[in-house]
Amino acid sequence: MLSLNNLNPGKAKVKGRKRIGRGPGSGWGTTAGRGQKGAGARKSAKAGRVAFEGGQMPIHRRLPKRGFKTRFLKDTQIVNLAKLEKATETLKFDAVVLFDLGFIRNVKKPIKILGTGKITRAIELQVNAVSESAKAAIEAAGGKIEIVE
Repeated sequence: MLSLNNLNPGKAKVKGRKRIGRGPGSGWGTTAGRGQKGAGARKSAKAGRVAFEGGQMPIHRRLPKRGFKTRFLKDTQIVNLAKLEKATETLKFDAVVLFDLGFIRNVKKPIKILGTGKITRAIELQVNAVSESAKAAIEAAGGKIEIVE
């Protein structure tokens, strides 16, 4: 079967590359196909650089700068006390349980419990961070919090 890895020109002539700029006899001597004088005839023609617009102010310099993106972003997943109160069938919450309940999207990213809502039963938590108000509410209800790294 013929495919790209076993193509063979056989007895046909394999043409070599065109060696330009090697004298008038080749047909590509003198200016070597680069035309006459100017920046384009030079070996390091600057007119063809990326984002060059013929001398016009480039678009990346015409448009204003907006905002920035921090390199130190901690992509923390937030769970409120109101959600934990709705999950009545469980008393122990860790990353896997919260993921199974659909409260978080990724088991490996850090989880923080916030104090929005009320908690009426004693629960046990294994999370990365807890707000002060959530901590007070959970401990007032008789629950335990374990901070994991």
